[in-house]
Amino acid sequence: MNQRPSNVMDAFVELKNVSLTYGGRHAGDLVLKGLNLDVGRGEFAAVVGPSGCGKSTLMKLVSGLMQAYEGETIVAGQPVTGPLKIVGMAFQNPTLLPWRSTLDNILLPLEIVEPHRQRFRAHRASYAEAAEELLATVGLAGYGSHYPWQLSGGMQQRASLCRALIHEPDLLMLDEPFAALDAFTREELWCVLRDLWQRKQFTVILVTHDLREAVFLADTIHVMSARPGRIEVTRPIELPRPRDLDSCYEPDFIAIVHELRDHIAKARAL
Repeated sequence: MNQRPSNVMDAFVELKNVSLTYGGRHAGDLVLKGLNLDVGRGEFAAVVGPSGCGKSTLMKLVSGLMQAYEGETIVAGQPVTGPLKIVGMAFQNPTLLPWRSTLDNILLPLEIVEPHRQRFRAHRASYAEAAEELLATVGLAGYGSHYPWQLSGGMQQRASLCRALIHEPDLLMLDEPFAALDAFTREELWCVLRDLWQRKQFTVILVTHDLREAVFLADTIHVMSARPGRIEVTRPIELPRPRDLDSCYEPDFIAIVHELRDHIAKARAL
């Protein structure tokens, strides 16, 4: 059950016996307790589990936005002590700035993250060219001058993915990025994300409630317990790649979805 997929290399993200309480170590709400997680370099990992189990908290720990009171969080071989520059993030809501064009929204991380920040003004044209190439990759060629309010929800989420990837992060963190979209658009963006990951081979951690999404995209799925959260089950997904949407209706795919649903039902009952 814990065997790593054969295409995954050395560990890139490690959480070792991590515990976290909102409100401080000796007070408040215990969110994670004794959580262990291992994600390989270049791996696409998904995290699923009951609502409120601490999935989003886990994301904040890995990205350095929060610190655990117990245990270790290690990324790229280094302890995480603050926000990481090598991380790109996308959330359920695209959070594009309405007064900036789509292109300028995508370029925003380059104005903040070193070493790009120091050379952004001098090299803006080349950065903008890279952003336009990303937009074309996700099907938004020619939309760089549009403002967020001129884009559909699906188009905004495509732009959000571009913004998360523009500084070429080693680790992409995705927190329910497609949950607010209709089913057709959601599946379309699964394929966009699949193609981006297969082309660039960055490490991905995806938090989702959609088990079909997790099985379609991931190498490995980690099932969390109810709060306080820990990893109950690690399930390698050995379905052939590249996966297309038709594979979602294959018996092997459906069987994994049902298996994961059973694990989550048991976790919820504990």
